[in-house]
Amino acid sequence: MSEMLNRAVAGYHMLVILAGIDGKEDRREHKIIVDFMREYFSKEIDFDYELSFLQTIPEIDYPVHFNNAMNDFYIQSTQEERNHFLDLATRLVAADKNISRKENLFLNELYIAWEEATEE
Repeated sequence: MSEMLNRAVAGYHMLVILAGIDGKEDRREHKIIVDFMREYFSKEIDFDYELSFLQTIPEIDYPVHFNNAMNDFYIQSTQEERNHFLDLATRLVAADKNISRKENLFLNELYIAWEEATEE
């Protein structure tokens, strides 16, 4: 079992995966990630390490890592924080004016999991 990611790192990992899953880089997506980092990150978190770690994950393993990060964020957040994150994630995938099938799948996974968890 892997160690739980803190809320900021879990959110960062999800946003980076969402931004990269379509295989395109977009400055508008990057801006949303930077805004998230400004809001959530403390000086104790090593950006370079987190980005390097994400770059080592094979794309085939993105769904598992995304799911783990999603659960870690959920456990450590309030409903208001999750709603805010969902808004950021939605803006991120729509930033380039084209939501790919993969982006849609990951975003739907996030909405469905958090909605079902809230209903329990």
